[in-house]
Amino acid sequence: MAQSLSPVAPDSMPLARVYRWEKELADQPWLTQPMGQGQVRTWTWGEAVNESRRIAGWLQAQGRIQGWDKDAKVAILSKNCAYWIMADIAIWMAGYVSVPLYPTLTANSVRQILEHSEARAIFVGKLDDYAVMRPGIPDKVLRFGCVLSPEDDHRQWGDIVASNPPMTDETRRDPDELATIIYTSGTTGMPKGVMHSFATVARAPITMEQRINPTAADRVLSYLPLSHIAERWTVESVSIRCGMQIFFAETQETFLKDLQRARPTLFVSVPRLWVKFQQGVFAKAPKQKLDRLFRIPFLGRMVKKKILTQLGFDTVRFAGGGAAPMPGSLIEWYGKLGLELLEGYGMSENFGVSHGSKPGEGRPGYVGVPYDGVDHRIADSGEILVRSHCNMIGYFKEPEKTREALTEDGWLHTGDRGEIDAQNRLRITGRVKELFKTGKGKYVAPAPIESRLQANSSVEAVCVTGSGFPQPFAIVILSPEATAAFAKPELRVALSSSLTATMRAANEQTDPHEHLTHIVVVPGSWTVENGFITPTLKIKRNAVEDAYTPFFEDWARRRSGVVWHDAA
Repeated sequence: MAQSLSPVAPDSMPLARVYRWEKELADQPWLTQPMGQGQVRTWTWGEAVNESRRIAGWLQAQGRIQGWDKDAKVAILSKNCAYWIMADIAIWMAGYVSVPLYPTLTANSVRQILEHSEARAIFVGKLDDYAVMRPGIPDKVLRFGCVLSPEDDHRQWGDIVASNPPMTDETRRDPDELATIIYTSGTTGMPKGVMHSFATVARAPITMEQRINPTAADRVLSYLPLSHIAERWTVESVSIRCGMQIFFAETQETFLKDLQRARPTLFVSVPRLWVKFQQGVFAKAPKQKLDRLFRIPFLGRMVKKKILTQLGFDTVRFAGGGAAPMPGSLIEWYGKLGLELLEGYGMSENFGVSHGSKPGEGRPGYVGVPYDGVDHRIADSGEILVRSHCNMIGYFKEPEKTREALTEDGWLHTGDRGEIDAQNRLRITGRVKELFKTGKGKYVAPAPIESRLQANSSVEAVCVTGSGFPQPFAIVILSPEATAAFAKPELRVALSSSLTATMRAANEQTDPHEHLTHIVVVPGSWTVENGFITPTLKIKRNAVEDAYTPFFEDWARRRSGVVWHDAA
């Protein structure tokens, strides 16, 4: 791209930092991994890098035997775990390119990505449903796994480490070399392979350093997919930059225990999970009762501290959110606890390095100001354009799509619509392609309306739709705690009243053509597994609409404030 980029200092390169901590922090804990059956293992920097060196030497040997190219691609198919990080570093040490895959893909998607990326090997790590994905791995792709991997005939990590000496040299990768290909989760079609250089992997954590100054004394809990850019940046690359310790979650059932073990100082999550944490608190103590307790000076402080401690957030000094709008009421509630939620914004195409709210300067509904080295502007079409020092090289084997996404002078088309306030803070108002037209010929942006509806703690997920209808309406999935209303009429009446009030409040903040006529409550859940949301927990709008379109006319005829889909 045309913009001038400052060179990356040699000692800032990712592997240079790894070699530094290997010496300076050799005995300091780095990766803490639940191993099952109540066992937990922690690798020091010295131990982890030693294992990466041994895996890297083995990979190089395989490359020589099989004639791999210098920039051969090695895939990582695993949930977050210590071995994920060590495998990524080993791939870089061996001189290769890492290709992460989401751990919830179908066999067809696995095969698509492995074939498109031309992967020569794959690390198979911690997985829940490997039997479904295994047929997607071509026989020609070399497989290796770890003690947490599902049973298979792949080479075992422990055997490789035991039988191969560590690489003794310090591999240096050029800043312009390709480091990784990140396949976007995409809501439709074949995901695109976003290419990032080692320069970007080096610059990204420096940007975070300028905002919150992470150090080796910090702790993070890794649980959002490392195959997604947000976790890759804020956890892996920041840890490599500053030396901080990474804890891993074991399962959804043990999440709170894992969080309490880590007691993170830095914690980033998606709005949907921040809502779940809040709902868990309300399940034990209703919001109205907590509000009363919060107003009692001494007792209120004790209750707030107890809640933060039970959640594992008592030592958090930076709490962030992104991927979707954060309801203002949610930010306000956490603020009362003493936890400032700061929203951010970024894409795979710029390694997440775009916008972030500064402590004390956040504004609900806004994702903050550009990071250092980032420019932004709003195109005449309303689309947000971003020029970042971490913009991608391009899409792998997709030159035409690259030209569509990146202008010659380095501006990235985000596909999002937005506004910029007087303090240079950005507000996301929806996706350019998500706008739909009502039967009255008026355009509706669903994202801001959905954010307002999610202020209701009983709402787990929401999709605003209504293309071709006189007015838009919302389809809602209830939180686990609220689903009892489907079976208990008295609860349904109370919840209908609550949802109607939320809808009215949302309508008061929108133009008349965006007013919702009704909310439809549907049973079940929207998950990655059933195809309704992406691995990054974004709703697949087309999947929701395809599933429920046959009922739209019937719902519209009822035109009641709340429609229960199971009702006759």
